[in-house]
Amino acid sequence: MTIALTTIAWLAMSAAMLVIITIPVSLHVHLVTATILILGMALIKLLRLEGNWRLLVLTFGTVIVLRYAFWRTTSTLPPVDQWGDFIPGLILYLAEMYCIMMLFLSLFVVIKPIPSRPSVRLDPNDPVPQVDVFIPSYNEDYDLLAGTLAAAKAMDYPVDRFTVWLLDDGATEAKRNSSDPETAEAAQERYDQMRQLCDELGCRYLTRARNEHAKAGNLNNGLAHSSGEFVAVFDADHAPARDFLQETVPYFARDSRLFLVQTPHFFLNPDPLERNLRTFEVMPSENEMFYGVIQRGLDRWNAAFFCGSAALLRREALEVTNGFAGRSITEDCESAIELHSRGWNSLYVDRPLVAGLQPATFASFIGQRTRWAQGMMQIMLFSFPLFKPGLNLAQRLSYMSSTLFWLFPLPRMIFLFAPFCYLFLDLQIFNASGGEFAAYTLTYVLVNLVIQNSLFGRWRWPWVSELYEYIQSVHLLGALLSVIRNPSKPSFQVTAKDESVDKSRLSELSRPFYLIFLLLVLAVGMTIFKVITEPHQADVTMVVGGWNIFNLILAGCALGVVSERREVRTGRRINIERRCEVRGADGNWVKGTIVNVSSGGMALRLPSGAAGLGRGAPTSVRFTPLSDAGVDELSVFVRSSSSEGKGTILGCRYMPEKGQDYRLIADLLYANSATWQQRQQARQINIGIIRGTVRFLGIALYQTGRGLGYLLRFGSGRSASHD
Repeated sequence: MTIALTTIAWLAMSAAMLVIITIPVSLHVHLVTATILILGMALIKLLRLEGNWRLLVLTFGTVIVLRYAFWRTTSTLPPVDQWGDFIPGLILYLAEMYCIMMLFLSLFVVIKPIPSRPSVRLDPNDPVPQVDVFIPSYNEDYDLLAGTLAAAKAMDYPVDRFTVWLLDDGATEAKRNSSDPETAEAAQERYDQMRQLCDELGCRYLTRARNEHAKAGNLNNGLAHSSGEFVAVFDADHAPARDFLQETVPYFARDSRLFLVQTPHFFLNPDPLERNLRTFEVMPSENEMFYGVIQRGLDRWNAAFFCGSAALLRREALEVTNGFAGRSITEDCESAIELHSRGWNSLYVDRPLVAGLQPATFASFIGQRTRWAQGMMQIMLFSFPLFKPGLNLAQRLSYMSSTLFWLFPLPRMIFLFAPFCYLFLDLQIFNASGGEFAAYTLTYVLVNLVIQNSLFGRWRWPWVSELYEYIQSVHLLGALLSVIRNPSKPSFQVTAKDESVDKSRLSELSRPFYLIFLLLVLAVGMTIFKVITEPHQADVTMVVGGWNIFNLILAGCALGVVSERREVRTGRRINIERRCEVRGADGNWVKGTIVNVSSGGMALRLPSGAAGLGRGAPTSVRFTPLSDAGVDELSVFVRSSSSEGKGTILGCRYMPEKGQDYRLIADLLYANSATWQQRQQARQINIGIIRGTVRFLGIALYQTGRGLGYLLRFGSGRSASHD
């Protein structure tokens, strides 16, 4: 009876909404209705009402969005017989319908995200399963791998119940036996170095005959040589905290069909946008919206997927699919969809338990996103989630949302160039008066802003998503079209790790952004010309010109993104408070405090003049590690010395001499996951639509000037050592 009443209620609500959406009303009535609904949404948001009020916000927003879609479909398309207008008009219409479809798919995914799970720990009486920890590697350098291996080895778990494996594809037999003497020598040197490092840290070293099937093949080779009940996977630049296994292993005892516990990717360094725009310390990182909201939403539908690292998987489940999937170049999501389709479950823990590095240069960033986009397109083409056997409806919609998202370069480029059709070619691709366009489109855009801010405000500032999509779309569009033409063509490209930008310069991928900016400036001039020469169409021209100016603001801000600032340090300092002792110039130990650390060094606070150490002096620091590192003294040298109050701050650089030294560095940098959580939460502040818009406009104005300045300074290919 209850189910029947609920069904009737939903049908009645749907019918009422259909009537509201399709009923013909005047422009004035639409504008008044939309304004009332938007004010209602804003009021609910300002009062911070939750529960069913949240659903009411989405309902109000849905009505306005669907009224816009209905109006676009029935009233604005050019006549079919005017094909010069109709074809580009239809392309623009389809791009808008894609965005509306993606909006509703994302609303379905995040309608009620799983709340953050409380921290868990293995009970002393619980069985302790055997875990194999895989760290796949290709061309990463010694220091980076040493830090990750040391952090993995220091995890809080019985030492006889887990094994850390370095899966090294950088020194395969084929490379060591290459006909090129330099390649063979470099591979042999790497082989010897990595084996020695693993011996010093108590890890296992494993390579293979040749690099086949990229990362998936490397992981499957690890599975073939190990036997643990569970497998943890960390990328070479993703170092785990001490509590990673404690926070993930217990969930598997609660569900025998659980194949995955995924945790978020937390990064110590900014991506190119954050670095060049100087937003890393204050603005939530791009990936935080995905891991903070979307993965929790996917978790609600048992569709949280493997993200390639920072995860624990059940070997029994992987054996069902003969290991990690390797048909696409995104083996992580492909493996997850295969296991979900076979009745296995996944789970997401929203707690940063791994710290990694992001690409530092814009070119590497685009290379990484190209692989993600092409891999997700391969999954959509090979496995089309909507009709994937074994998935339930919620999982089908969730995976469709995750894969179709990566088509965003197509509509983004269409929206960028659509105003040119009217301004330069005088095509009528959007049949509406200036008033109709403004009334329907502006309310639609505003509703989108309110919905996004209500759902993602803590994790994403207004307009930042549009900027990220634009800077990727310029180069991803061709990559997507290539994989659509030939789905098997893309090959796995390793993302560059531990990069630095030692000179200010223009990115090698910057030229298209300046050309687009120039076209948009010319379009502003054309807008002014058309307003003067065609006053009878001034309202339409000004609306289209306003659209073009928005694109210009976005493109101007992007100039700052591709203007690479000089920044040698790949990692940022993390503030800590750890007691220590420093060997003074006289050989005696002086008590002090470690106040911050990075991947390259640390800062120490000492009593003024107590150590007698100056710049360039080698010394040692000892402290009590959080883990049983086996050592407590680390060699450093002093790079700087400055006074602070009654004390002295020494800036020191690590001087690791053997693998064991990296255990102490890892203990300082990676052991305590609470530090990462605090840092992440400090940036997750909803600054609101108005403040966020003003902030974005300020950033865009400054970055436009900086980007044009870089063009004048470095347009000929010159670079500078100072910014």
